[in-house]
Amino acid sequence: MELGQLRALRELGDRGSIAAVAAALHVTPSSVSQQISALQRQSAAPLTFRDGRRTALTDAGRALALAAIDVEVALERAGQAVARFQGDQLGTVSVTAFHSVGLAVFGPLLAACRRPDLPGVRLSDFDVAQEDFPLLTTDHDLVLAHRLAGSPAWPRSVRVEPLLYEPLDIAVRHDHRLASKATIEPADLRDEDWVAVHDGFPLTQALALIAGIGGNEARILHRINEFAVAASVVEASGCVALMPRYTTDLRDHPELVLRPLAYPGLGRHIDCLARPETLERANAQAVLAQVRAIAATLTG
Repeated sequence: MELGQLRALRELGDRGSIAAVAAALHVTPSSVSQQISALQRQSAAPLTFRDGRRTALTDAGRALALAAIDVEVALERAGQAVARFQGDQLGTVSVTAFHSVGLAVFGPLLAACRRPDLPGVRLSDFDVAQEDFPLLTTDHDLVLAHRLAGSPAWPRSVRVEPLLYEPLDIAVRHDHRLASKATIEPADLRDEDWVAVHDGFPLTQALALIAGIGGNEARILHRINEFAVAASVVEASGCVALMPRYTTDLRDHPELVLRPLAYPGLGRHIDCLARPETLERANAQAVLAQVRAIAATLTG
């Protein structure tokens, strides 16, 4: 088995199509197909199957793709050993994040990485559904992702570095009837108008759970993913919204307050996702250490 063949199979499992693999590897779709066909000839079990118009991995194919990760890790370690011997260049680490954690982390991270002994960073933000965060590791070194507590774990194809657990609170105007409560019960939210995220995003399930416990369906008037924009709408409308406790900056919204839910204790895990071989790099570990330190300050 050759590295190019294993890499093509792994990328097919991650990206979902021959065309996407070809674009990522900067080769033709025909070349990708030939690599996978050559690998298939060395395997007694089928590695792929046709799923409609696309090519998907069988259980055996997925197992081999996972094994390919170990090969990539071993090669990365070998490369790092050579780099350390020759004098490692700091280089640049790409970091992507969802909006609210990007707002909290990116500024301090840039400031920290001005030190001459730290690598540079290249930043970007992505607003994606929870299940789409792992795929971002194919194009970015470190992916700051969030997952609702109780939801399925991240896939084994990525390395998960926990950063913090963030409770979800209810945002209301300071003159709202619920603002005087120390904690809010789900039943208190019956008949309230909501500002909510779009369907498929992590907080959607949390709102459905609150509404179910409260005994009625949430009445959603506005769908906004960006919490800073949602805060402005809550401030102007008198609606309520779910907002993260640590990464919501209300300094520009003096009319708003956050109140915790008495039950259920809802929250999200904020994690750093990366391909396993990426975290074998010294520069990626250095930037991750800075991200961890910044995350630790958010709960204070």
